[in-house]
Amino acid sequence: MFNALYFRTFITLVETGSFTQTAHRLEMTQPGVSQHVRKLERYLDKSLLERHGRRFTLTEAGRRVYDYALKLFAEHEQFRHSLDADSTYSGDCRLASPGSVGAMLYPFLLGQQQMHPGLTVSYSFAFNQEISQDVLAGRYDLGIVTEPMRHPDLEVTLWHHEPLCLVVPADFAGTGLAELMGIGFISYFDGLNHASALLRGNFPREFRSMSHFRRQGFTNEVGMVMDAVARGLGFTVVSRPVLETSPWQRQVKALELPVAVYETLYRVTRAGSEMPRRYVRLLEDFREQRRLALHGYGDSPEVEPLP
Repeated sequence: MFNALYFRTFITLVETGSFTQTAHRLEMTQPGVSQHVRKLERYLDKSLLERHGRRFTLTEAGRRVYDYALKLFAEHEQFRHSLDADSTYSGDCRLASPGSVGAMLYPFLLGQQQMHPGLTVSYSFAFNQEISQDVLAGRYDLGIVTEPMRHPDLEVTLWHHEPLCLVVPADFAGTGLAELMGIGFISYFDGLNHASALLRGNFPREFRSMSHFRRQGFTNEVGMVMDAVARGLGFTVVSRPVLETSPWQRQVKALELPVAVYETLYRVTRAGSEMPRRYVRLLEDFREQRRLALHGYGDSPEVEPLP
C-alpha cells in the first residue's frame, strides 16, 4: 500500500547518496533505510537502484520516482500552508481589481511571491460589478474596486487613494481648458468620471461638463489609452499607477495642477468572513510602499477623493 514515509526515505537517500547518512539524518537504522527502499520497490514493482557495493546509481524508474516524490511533497507543503489562514507569507492569494490599480499591485504581489515561495498569486483584472459578483460567488477572496458597492452580503472598506493625472502628448504646449478642448478626450471605463472630478477641481469657473469636449476615442483597457495619447490623438485622466507603469511614459506628460484629486479604492470581501493575515500584510505593505513613493517620509497630504 502507499506509504509517504517510504518516498521521504528515498528522497533523502538520493540527496545524500549514502544509506549511512540517510539513517543518521532520519534517525533510523541503516537496515531500516534498506527496508523502506525494498518495500517501495515492491509497491511499485520496479527496481529503483543499481547497487555497486556500498555505492548505487538510480535506474530510469528510480529517477522518475525521485522526480515524482519531490513534486508530491512540494504539493503537500503548499496544500498544508494554504490551510493556515494565520500564516503571513504563505497560502494562495485569489484577488481581482480594475486595471488602474492592478497595473502596479499585481507586479508587487509577484515580487512578494518571489521573496516568499509559500505564496501563490491568482490575479484577475475586471470591472467593479464583475469583481463584486465573483467575490460573492467565492471565486475571489478579495476584490479591490473604485466605487463603494452596496450589497448585504459584502463588506466594503476604504483602503487606499491614488492621485489622478491629466495626461497629454509630450509636445502639448497648452495649459488651459481651451487647449484641451482643441485636442479632444480619450476615454475608458471610469474615464469620464475621473476627468470630470479633476477638471472641476482645478478649473471651477471654466469647467461645465465633459460633454463640451470632443471625443477622440474609447478603450475598455485603461493601460492602452496611453497609446492613443502618445500618438497625439487627445488627452486623458488616469490614476498615477497607470502613468507610472505605462510603456509610453516618454511620449506623454502629466500637467501640473494646483489641486490634487484622488481615485478612492475600496476593499471588498464577503460579509462575516475573516481576512487571512497574508492579505492584510500584503495590502498594508503595498499601501506603505505607495505612500513613500508619493509623499516620502513626511505626513501624507489631505486627500480630496472623487465625489
